[in-house]
Amino acid sequence: MQDGQSAIRTDKATRHYRLGEEFIRAVDEVSLEVRAGEFLALLGSSGSGKSTLLNLLAGMDRPTSGAIHVHGRNLAEMSASELAQHRRKIVGMVFQAFNLLPKMTLEENVELPLRLAEVERGERQARVREALERVRLGTRLRHRPTELSGGEQQRGALARALVNRPSILLADEPTGNLDSANGEQILTLLREINQSLGMTIVMVTHERALAERFADRVAVMSDGKLIEDGVKT
Repeated sequence: MQDGQSAIRTDKATRHYRLGEEFIRAVDEVSLEVRAGEFLALLGSSGSGKSTLLNLLAGMDRPTSGAIHVHGRNLAEMSASELAQHRRKIVGMVFQAFNLLPKMTLEENVELPLRLAEVERGERQARVREALERVRLGTRLRHRPTELSGGEQQRGALARALVNRPSILLADEPTGNLDSANGEQILTLLREINQSLGMTIVMVTHERALAERFADRVAVMSDGKLIEDGVKT
């Protein structure tokens, strides 16, 4: 689902750093546009720079040079507090590791971003239930992460990413710790979220067949550079 507006635009985004004596070009002059409502899969082998690029889009890291525009605002020019607001309100993130806090129930884990964003207590419960219903975990609110399967934990992590109602969802290898059946279930949910909510999704993966099945478009990175950017065939 695309409405023609640009949600994300990078202009020669670059992230270089030193590792001992070595100079790493993690992201090297990447120019990329993602339309509002588009589901983009970012492919590449380990070390290609795709996760670094995702961190730049999330405002978790700053570019060495170049610009990263999200909804028209350049992240490279934002203050630390503005980037924190960006992470809290504009983007939701899902990682390969589920990162659920083990001593909290699923409901409490999903509520956490709302507490950090200082959402009124009275509003939080309905938002948490809505997010958990969307990922089909409405009956597992009181369960702790250890009582959930890997697939359920990742769906819980997805609910937590959705609870602040972001306009952009960034997913870093969301199926990496799952078997193929649970992986497909997560991608089916991402596709549903993309289509029903019109949410822009950028997903990092190394599985081309799945990317071509579920995403609108596939872009490929290698050695920090964007080497392919086109619609799926």
